[in-house]
Amino acid sequence: MPEEDRADDLAEVFAALASAKRLRVLRWLRDPVGNFPPQREGDLIEDGVCVRFIADRLGVAQPTATAHLRTLARAGLVTSRRIGQWTYYKRDEAGIAAVRDLIGREI
Repeated sequence: MPEEDRADDLAEVFAALASAKRLRVLRWLRDPVGNFPPQREGDLIEDGVCVRFIADRLGVAQPTATAHLRTLARAGLVTSRRIGQWTYYKRDEAGIAAVRDLIGREI
């Protein structure tokens, strides 16, 4: 990957991590069963957490939570899955490991 692309990737990651709300979401998603109630659809671990529950926990409207989660997804920190009318999010552990490696190499 060219050096400029790596710098762009790092900037996107740091922008995503520059929000206390997004950092909280990443921390909560590390233990979804301990941090969120059971869901009617979708397994908390296999499928992720419904955006509605994340919005409730953050104390924000669902569109605001969705914007935060999309920022994390663009940075490669979470993945999403659509089940019915809802979107479910979980940590992308491989993406997080890649980010750690990139930061270690570039800084």
